[in-house]
Amino acid sequence: MAHSTVSVQSAMVLAPDNFKQNMWSTGVCDCCDDMGICCCGFWCTYCLMCQTSENFGECLCLPLLEICFGGILHPITFAMRSSMRERYKIMGSMQDDCCAVTCCPVCVWCQMARELKARRQNLVVINSTVHTIHQQPQAFNQQPQAFNQPTQAVNMGYQSPGYQ
Repeated sequence: MAHSTVSVQSAMVLAPDNFKQNMWSTGVCDCCDDMGICCCGFWCTYCLMCQTSENFGECLCLPLLEICFGGILHPITFAMRSSMRERYKIMGSMQDDCCAVTCCPVCVWCQMARELKARRQNLVVINSTVHTIHQQPQAFNQQPQAFNQPTQAVNMGYQSPGYQ
């Protein structure tokens, strides 16, 4: 009977010393720090908003809901900024977020895009030692629990070569 080998690697993610985790990497008005993001925010604001939302792990179309508020209120921008601040443990308050969003929502989206870009580039992965685990192979004559009933496999139109 053959043995299989599984290698398990643990990794630790660290931010460099020059990366302050409790502060925004750039200010709201530091649009010129990244001209690509600045131009995208100026010429195609909703493209920047949707891309930033997706990069943050939210729905791509979420920022488009702000169209419903006629440009007067910016609840999605406020929610995204507050959520980003909480996720990355950035100092500030909801009052600060509200003031920034009310004054210049496009600048806030540019700041959030720069923050995501900075956090993506500044991560350092440190691998520790590799632990090798030897496992006995599983017997192939046992049926998985999902296919205990023969009619279930037939109804799905799937017949595995190892199962009868």
